[in-house]
Amino acid sequence: MKIAVCPGSFDPITKGHVDIIRRAAALFDEVIVVVMINYYKSSGCFDAEERSRLIKRSVEDIPNVKTDVYGGLLADYVKKVNACAVVKGLRAMSDFEYEFQQALTNKKINPDFETVFLPADGDHMFLSSSLVKQVCEFGGDVTDFLPPQICEDVIKKIKGRNLSK
Repeated sequence: MKIAVCPGSFDPITKGHVDIIRRAAALFDEVIVVVMINYYKSSGCFDAEERSRLIKRSVEDIPNVKTDVYGGLLADYVKKVNACAVVKGLRAMSDFEYEFQQALTNKKINPDFETVFLPADGDHMFLSSSLVKQVCEFGGDVTDFLPPQICEDVIKKIKGRNLSK
């Protein structure tokens, strides 16, 4: 069985993320979408378990996708779940530079898996979780950016947050 890991912060998951996950699911027998906890970043809008639940609802129609949460090294997680690949979406050259560096580091730590880069669909190239949060915090319409299954919950949580934080 070919297992791929699709890691990220997903704070929150966007239609762009779902597109990458859906395309990865067509390439692999199983895809594990893992919310990676970065202890060096401030906590996001949603805690890790909330993010995992939002992802699960967003991809419930894709039968070979599972979700998880992990707080260690991605290379160690890949070994733990016996995956053969990590799938990363790329929006722009700036994404590539960072992700390429990460891929090389992961390969050095665990040479037993490959990193697969999938380019973002043209409709989603501009999308990021940060952009969605910013637009939503200021009252903008983010319904075109979020999976419909979670749109109302995300808007409710983000809208009206104290912007002076």
